[in-house]
Amino acid sequence: MRPIGTIRSCFSTRNGTPRQPLLVSLARACLVCDPALVPPASLEGLEEYSHCWIVYVFHLNTDIEKLWRKPSQSKLKAKVRVPRLNGERKGVFATRSPHRPCPIGLTVAKVEEIQKDKVRLSGVDLVDGTPVLDIKPYLPYSDSIQGASVPNWVKEDCLLAVASVTFSDTFSSSITSCWKLIEKKSLYSSAEEFRSLITQVLSWDIRSMSQRNKPQDTLNAEIVYHLVLEGLDVSYMIDNESNILVQDVSLPKNLQDFAGR
Repeated sequence: MRPIGTIRSCFSTRNGTPRQPLLVSLARACLVCDPALVPPASLEGLEEYSHCWIVYVFHLNTDIEKLWRKPSQSKLKAKVRVPRLNGERKGVFATRSPHRPCPIGLTVAKVEEIQKDKVRLSGVDLVDGTPVLDIKPYLPYSDSIQGASVPNWVKEDCLLAVASVTFSDTFSSSITSCWKLIEKKSLYSSAEEFRSLITQVLSWDIRSMSQRNKPQDTLNAEIVYHLVLEGLDVSYMIDNESNILVQDVSLPKNLQDFAGR
């Protein structure tokens, strides 16, 4: 299959990208369609819908090359660790893990605007560079199932919610300086709006399970975590009561340094 386009997202790396759609309303992206496959007329009428489904590829999976080219060597696991269950394993098809036999994702997003060969979206959970295979309008009368049931552990939204998000005294000056470097190409209209994005993203504990489950003797250490949004490195700390302090924002030396953190 050939992608119809590519996502330009506020999430520069996998780390920090929401685990589900619509959790971060300010999370923005632009689907840039391939003009060879998607003439502008193909998008006519999509603006009449509030939301759309997006079918895409988990292109940043670390095992994707082996999975597609050498399936027998991919060592795909039948069960995966679930963040909401603090690492307890469930069958991969009972989860939305990106590590699947066929690494195809399905998400929903709010349609903000259509601009020729571009679809502007919000509420996304897509990382920058994601290949998109298809988009379809969201239909409430058939896509929203009344009475649908889910396991109890799925309903526990508060498990990954943090207590508070605050900013250091020096953050304002840092974001003012950095904003001048990205404002022309940013998906956001102001530094204040970008700051609100940071607050929304960090309202959920985005750390990996291994980071959250550090041995007790290291919990009191002042560990600095990183989140890359719009190409800017946001550094923060989190205490034992799940209070987050956003320390600084700067241009990262190398995005690859933060991809796995």
